[in-house]
Amino acid sequence: MPPQNGAPLALDVRALRKRYADVVAVDGLDLQVRAGECFGLLGPNGAGKTTTIEICEGLLEADGGEVVVLGRTWARDQGALRERLGVQLQEAQFADKLTVEETIALFRSFYARGRAVDDVIALVQLEEKRKARVSGLSGGQKQRLSVACALAGDPELVFLDEPTTGLDPQSRRQLWELVERLRASGRTIMLTTHYMDEAERLCDRIAIVDHGKVIALGTPRELIRSLGAEQVVECAVGEGESLPVDGLAELPGVIRARLDGPVYALQVTAAHETIPALLSLIADSGATLTELSTRSSTLEDVFVSLTGRHLREA
Repeated sequence: MPPQNGAPLALDVRALRKRYADVVAVDGLDLQVRAGECFGLLGPNGAGKTTTIEICEGLLEADGGEVVVLGRTWARDQGALRERLGVQLQEAQFADKLTVEETIALFRSFYARGRAVDDVIALVQLEEKRKARVSGLSGGQKQRLSVACALAGDPELVFLDEPTTGLDPQSRRQLWELVERLRASGRTIMLTTHYMDEAERLCDRIAIVDHGKVIALGTPRELIRSLGAEQVVECAVGEGESLPVDGLAELPGVIRARLDGPVYALQVTAAHETIPALLSLIADSGATLTELSTRSSTLEDVFVSLTGRHLREA
């Protein structure tokens, strides 16, 4: 269950700024993450999300603003914060010759207190690979090992940076189930991902970041409702043929229209009003309809509407 609005803040970021030479990576960003929620941070490459995360993790120093993590700041409480955080990097490097058990035991030794190695192995479902060397693990197993190392200190706040990138569908779902178990145990999770279905399934709230600022914030359903369009009508016409995007945007029930590769995507309030008019427009233009489908609006539609790009492309 998502945390109540009155839950204390696990992460409080105010007016955060970071510049690299002439490039402004983070431009006055505000972000509040409640204790016990899974919070998603989405944005195209160069949007500032990685820089923001690394500042929150204590890996980078901000040029301005304030970051309070679990009620503490990195300037005053670095040692205490390290004991309470778990960080899973997108590309972790482990010693190939160590076993799963030895690797987790090594990371556990970095903390004064934490979970038993056996408990961590069970949590990430690597019991059968306990004695296997890292070099013999699959991609999904290595990702679960990476998460296991982030959990070795029994953290209150866990940062997961694109934990399922490059994984096959089964491995992705295993990681999703692990994140859901972490959330159910009361952990606070900050998640970055390039998969909209992942964010929609796992996250209680989502912030979309672009040009160093939060441009949208809310629950997945709130963000989707903000489009004002419950459905998307998609169509394609014959090779070498085209439809007027401005004309599509003026059809009944259409809120906005765009050309998405070879497909025209119409965000609509009522597909039953739009489709007859769309078919008439296609016929009048002399084009040949080759595809027609309808679907519910998704977070991907929100992202494209706000940034003009798909998240994976961005």
